[in-house]
Amino acid sequence: MKFLRYYYNNEISYGILKKDCENKITKIEGSPFIGFKESSEELDFKDVKVLTPCNFTKAVCVGLNYRDHAKEFNHPIPESPVLFIKPATTALGMYENILKPQMCKRLDYEAELAIVIKSKAHDIEEEDAHKYILGYTCANDVTARDLQPQKGQWTLAKSFDTFCPFGPFIETKIDPTNLKITSILNEKVMQESNTSNLIFNPFYLVSYISKVMTLNPGDIILTGTPSGVSHMKDLSTISIKIEGIGTLTNTVKY
Repeated sequence: MKFLRYYYNNEISYGILKKDCENKITKIEGSPFIGFKESSEELDFKDVKVLTPCNFTKAVCVGLNYRDHAKEFNHPIPESPVLFIKPATTALGMYENILKPQMCKRLDYEAELAIVIKSKAHDIEEEDAHKYILGYTCANDVTARDLQPQKGQWTLAKSFDTFCPFGPFIETKIDPTNLKITSILNEKVMQESNTSNLIFNPFYLVSYISKVMTLNPGDIILTGTPSGVSHMKDLSTISIKIEGIGTLTNTVKY
């Protein structure tokens, strides 16, 4: 099932993208996080403004979680997940502009599968992780690459406003361990891999992170990016495409 959050007729609502006709949305009453029922209202996809599929209190990000990406930056394969956090102010929706901060000289994209947390998770085991996951979405771990090497400042380089585009849909019925993931910059494929190449799988990550911090409903976990990251110029269009989920597209503005 594909959920989306949208703005229509001065109201923010959740809806379901129809399987048999993906340009039609069925409005739901409630939300995917607390329970819902389908309404009789049906909308055309082109008539709504698609928003981020949820609001998060934090985006927990996993660095160096593809072997080829670690090799790309001459880092050893980590023995445990490398974590950092993006604040809620980084959230950005479909078609919105990624803004380059003045202090940044190189702005990079990073295609990532994101896990969407359904219910409060604290100190859970890997075999129970699926119970706390609503679904999966596309994400772009935007990075001010020239600022990242300074004293290990990953948070500085990755936490500017607009640096966490994600969406447009949450897919609930999918195997996250075997999905093709691609980034496309100005119609050119730049990254192409599969989530089967993750060092730490999504269920392990949910368990591991829940033992560090409580995960709240709507929080997202960015699971890492494959090799092929590069910079984005002014007015570049960057798309993150994940098999079975959809495509997240944004434009860069300097």
